[in-house]
Amino acid sequence: MRFHYVGQAGLELLTSGDPPTSASQSAGITGAGKPPMFGDYEAQRHWQEITFNLPVKQWYFNSSDNNLQYWGLDYPPLTAYHSLLCAYMAKFINPDWIALHTSRGYESQAHKLFMRSTVLIADLLIYIPAVVLYCCCLKEISTKKKIANALCILLYPGLILIDYGHFQYNSVSLGFALWGILGVSCDWDLLGSLAFCLAVNYKQMELYHSLPFFCFLLGKCFKKGLKGKGFVLLVKLACTVVASFILCWLPFFTEREQTLQVLRRLFPVDRGLFEDKVANIWCSFNVLLKIKDILPRHIQLIMRPVCLILSDIPFMSTWFLLVSTFSMLPLLLKDELLMPSVVTTMAFFIACVTSFTIFEKTSEEELQLKSFSISVRKYLPCFTFLSRIIQYLFLISVITMVLLTLMTVTLNPPQKLPDLFSVLVCFVSCLNFLFFLVYFNIIIMWDSKNRRNQKKIS
Repeated sequence: MRFHYVGQAGLELLTSGDPPTSASQSAGITGAGKPPMFGDYEAQRHWQEITFNLPVKQWYFNSSDNNLQYWGLDYPPLTAYHSLLCAYMAKFINPDWIALHTSRGYESQAHKLFMRSTVLIADLLIYIPAVVLYCCCLKEISTKKKIANALCILLYPGLILIDYGHFQYNSVSLGFALWGILGVSCDWDLLGSLAFCLAVNYKQMELYHSLPFFCFLLGKCFKKGLKGKGFVLLVKLACTVVASFILCWLPFFTEREQTLQVLRRLFPVDRGLFEDKVANIWCSFNVLLKIKDILPRHIQLIMRPVCLILSDIPFMSTWFLLVSTFSMLPLLLKDELLMPSVVTTMAFFIACVTSFTIFEKTSEEELQLKSFSISVRKYLPCFTFLSRIIQYLFLISVITMVLLTLMTVTLNPPQKLPDLFSVLVCFVSCLNFLFFLVYFNIIIMWDSKNRRNQKKIS
């Protein structure tokens, strides 16, 4: 792969899992103007109100001034600090936006513009520079291709719709995580560790990426030798991680109950992932098997980052990102974001097609399935049609997504099955995700096998 460490790290993240997006975290303006909760738009505003008006020690505790049932803080301290910073800006523009109690349910076009502006500022400071630098570090491709790659990543509709359409800041944690990947890939291990710690301390969902980070860095330490430079690196990394967590959590380490309360808010076992039908795999299987009664909720639902390997496997990456956007259809329709979804999805798809000529890169080699196909042909000599099968599957997938979207928008479901279309969207998305899970794991396993063989030859 080009820029091998970054590409490999991104691919490993694919198979390790990615943060869930629960309804309470992505429902944007769902319920806007409707008491008593007013939707997630109110959640983001309310966090600014709480952090600005209450002492730090009261941010995560229930009180008369901080009803945790009303959009209580449930993200790590760095998110709370960010909310406080935004609150200071809001105070400067219009104090009514964050007035304690009286601002509850506040809505205005000016405030929505302010909230979206804070998302843009966070993107400009953290996420966009990380994406641009990542694309600049890609090797063996032209400058034009690097620009095209950055454009396609930044045009990914899922992130745009959630962050700007739903007043979220997912790009902050994703940006920090990407800075972490860049750091460890360029041998800036301490800076990379620091960046990833910031990502975890901004959104606990980044814990899904902690295992590949840990294994990658531990592998570096073993490679250098744990009796020499490797041990020194391990100590430095441990100190960096501990120091960054202490700095982020310092106000909550003063009392044991403070720390425990924050942890209880970050990992509540009673938060479900079945609202709004966004947890595709779990909702699909739940039709036949009541997963809610079997698995703890904190281990359900994952999605996988693909943008980092967009330039390496453009056809499959574009396909996956289209499916990931489609999987949010019930949520997007609930928030009346159909037109923005169509526009951003088409813009993203056109950018990928023109930049990477994805339909011309469906050979076994371009799909990185050549070694796998060769291995299979040892037992099945006639197995020469894999790339054609994948092209047909792509066509079936796209047609199914388009038809389901049209049916969901234009038809009313049967009275006895009011969630029929939502469940179908979940089921189709689930099938696609399972296919991608198999595909990416095949790439990982055969790439690892080839590298071992090359080492033996060397």
